[in-house]
Amino acid sequence: MSVPTVRRASGTGDRAFVERCGLGSLGSSLSPLREAPTEALRTNFLRLLDIVHARSHAILVAVEGELRLGFALLVFDLPDEVTGLPQAFLAYMAVEVGQRGHGVGSLLLDACEEEARRHGTPYLGLMVTEGNAAAQRLYERAGYRTERRLLGKQL
Repeated sequence: MSVPTVRRASGTGDRAFVERCGLGSLGSSLSPLREAPTEALRTNFLRLLDIVHARSHAILVAVEGELRLGFALLVFDLPDEVTGLPQAFLAYMAVEVGQRGHGVGSLLLDACEEEARRHGTPYLGLMVTEGNAAAQRLYERAGYRTERRLLGKQL
């Protein structure tokens, strides 16, 4: 069996994978405070893909041989909204359900950090849903710390 690696996305096969895998993981991005119809989640994820493609970005795909395991959307021209300082921003990351818990997320996160360094950005920012404990553990193990919190209240 081959060792998983990460490469830059290329071609329609990767685009289709990112769409399918991303759409399959949307539930982990939704706060329990907010209700959203499935079609709205789908529409907004596809809009995010369009936004990423319109900016300076990298799409990284974790693979094992020909099998795609997960992906990350990394944006380079989205400065920190408070300080205005440059950063890379991890806009979305997803791992196929059957591949979770096997280090694919860590592999993708490491590749994002390396890509950000290669691009010359001094900082990598991301957001994680409060209820996504697995993702929070991944980011904390990698040294990420909470800078701010988005608070919400159901009215």
